[in-house]
Amino acid sequence: MESYVCTVCGYVYNEADGDPDNGIAPGTKWDDVPEDFVCPLCGVGKDLFEKQ
Repeated sequence: MESYVCTVCGYVYNEADGDPDNGIAPGTKWDDVPEDFVCPLCGVGKDLFEKQ
């Protein structure tokens, strides 16, 4: 599974872990994360994340 990092604050979205606190189940691939997803730490959009 892949990881994606927020280029603004450094938060890492790991596909294996998901983001259950924000409704993203473990195992959710980045492409399947909703387009309106925002970084839980700084609030920027999915477009400011890069594959790690």
